[in-house]
Amino acid sequence: MRCFTLALCLVATTAAAQEPVPTVPESTRAESTPAPVPPTLEQLRYLDGLRTAGRGIAQLRDGLNRVASSHRDTLRFKQAARRLGGLCGTARGFMTSGRAKMQATAYEDSTKVKARRVMLQIDSLIRSAPTCEARAFRQPDSTTAGLLIRLRAYETALRDFRAAIGLPTAKPAAP
Repeated sequence: MRCFTLALCLVATTAAAQEPVPTVPESTRAESTPAPVPPTLEQLRYLDGLRTAGRGIAQLRDGLNRVASSHRDTLRFKQAARRLGGLCGTARGFMTSGRAKMQATAYEDSTKVKARRVMLQIDSLIRSAPTCEARAFRQPDSTTAGLLIRLRAYETALRDFRAAIGLPTAKPAAP
């Protein structure tokens, strides 16, 4: 019985191997797209800096989310405001070290403009971090409002930049 099954399998595979493979005529083939150009070392460094700065920005978002979710409880609200102040200081370190790696000259044409806009938004967040650190506990509402405006501008610039370099754009997180 085993020999018979083995023989059937062998016949079926050899018969399938002998069938000609249908070819697609040249006129119906899709135009081959050129392979994407690999990023240069400067572009990789820019993206690495953007990733590092993104860690700091994620910390800011976390602080804003904590303040926003604790409005009903006074004690939690004060703790969240204090934590926001600490996160602003920590975020500034990540954003500063990441921003130091970013050079808009790594890109050309309109992508360079969009890369520069991202850098300007990161610079804006870096400049606002000391104020956030100092005022978050005393004035959490106005501090979060100012940070929220800057974060939305950053997310818009980042979305445009990601689209320019061909990366999928992620939905912005609502702080």
